[in-house]
Amino acid sequence: MPEVPPAPDLDAYFARIGYTGPRTPDFATLAGIHARHAQTIPFENLDILLGRRIALDLPAIERKLVHDRRGGYCFEQNALLAAVLRALGYTVTPLIGRVRWQVPKDTPTPPVHQLLRVETPDAGSCLADVGFGSMSLFRPLRLEFDTPQSGCLEPRRLVRLAPEEAPAPGGTDLIAHQAKLGDTWGDVYVFRLHPVPPIDFEVSNWFTCAHPQSLFLHTLRASLTLPDRRHTIFNREFTIRHGDGRTEKRTLATADELLAVLAEYFGLHFPPGTRFALRPDVPWPT
Repeated sequence: MPEVPPAPDLDAYFARIGYTGPRTPDFATLAGIHARHAQTIPFENLDILLGRRIALDLPAIERKLVHDRRGGYCFEQNALLAAVLRALGYTVTPLIGRVRWQVPKDTPTPPVHQLLRVETPDAGSCLADVGFGSMSLFRPLRLEFDTPQSGCLEPRRLVRLAPEEAPAPGGTDLIAHQAKLGDTWGDVYVFRLHPVPPIDFEVSNWFTCAHPQSLFLHTLRASLTLPDRRHTIFNREFTIRHGDGRTEKRTLATADELLAVLAEYFGLHFPPGTRFALRPDVPWPT
């Protein structure tokens, strides 16, 4: 008999994200939960910079993201969301993608981004993703092609790629999730609709949190997507990007200032004196 996965603590999760709406498994509920999750549980890789590995079992994810009020990256965020949605009665298929945002077209990337296909009775198949950091979705996308969709800070669309356009091998059924900044559409990531077994996520998670070439071992990242703006930290650079295109930027001068910004803008609280391991070329001023 296959092992039955543990059920999430729905009441604790909904209290964590401040969701008080209905629990009927339809598109409105999915959109409401997605929006509350996106603006409450930040994307971050801080455990890795504290020398910790990322566990993907549900109890560990719940303890960290729900009870300890931390954030996480895609494998944690979307695994938690998937467990919650399944407990509500949705059919959820985890998928895996290759990050393309701000990556040259001829540069290959590994499959290290988890996303979710969610079935709804009134809107059909949808794409849910609360774990892409600086370009995370605020609301789910309907699995419809070539049509811009609103509900996020920037327009989004899904596009089927021709084989010659695909930045991955065997690209006969690749889909690009794209975002529009200004007048330009850019690929956020590419993916297929093939179901992915859990072991594949374990391998991709290991690469992301442990492989020497993973960017997550050497750069500090945090992001929180709100209805009208997005907060991001990349190493020592803190940015607020508003929905109307305005940006506010500042360089964090000290490690203590970083802790203060994490607490004020991301709801992440660490003990005084906590220090994250940054690359030698981005040290804190002495």
